[in-house]
Amino acid sequence: MPRLMNIGEAATAAGVSAKMIRHYEHIGLLPQAERSEAGYRLYGERDVSVLRFVRQSRQLGFSMPQIAALIGLWGDAQRSSREVKAVAQRHLADLEEKRREIEQMMEGLADVIHTCQGDDRPDCAILDKLSLGSAAELPPRHQPQVRKRTGKVEVPGTTAASHIDLMAWMRGVQVHHGAH
Repeated sequence: MPRLMNIGEAATAAGVSAKMIRHYEHIGLLPQAERSEAGYRLYGERDVSVLRFVRQSRQLGFSMPQIAALIGLWGDAQRSSREVKAVAQRHLADLEEKRREIEQMMEGLADVIHTCQGDDRPDCAILDKLSLGSAAELPPRHQPQVRKRTGKVEVPGTTAASHIDLMAWMRGVQVHHGAH
């Protein structure tokens, strides 16, 4: 009889947090866990294998939909490696595009930083560049406060964003949390 683990043991064995296990169940990457008579989640080695697969996929930056597709292919004995490679190649192309976008942002930011004197005067080339096309006599009158969004993806600039949430934000991916 296979040994069953509670959520903490499964999390430790897979190298993920218990919170992530619950999240993966919620979005359908992991099937709903068996329950003990007391209602506690119970996981087997197969569940831990899937969790390790998800963790390693996330380390490579795959999105949740891509991971779902890869898990489906992993469990399909009739799959072709061509299908798996196509998913990975599409992901690599997406990452290369994101890298180009980030490099363009970095170059633009470096240029605008270089133009700013960075002294005690109020004139600032950075703010001038960012407000280009805006009426100079109409700056904001309020001090904005960024609020955290409800849901799993955090607003960039807050300190609570996790690696996974940040990666999802960078790809512009919205993970749907509907019933599965």
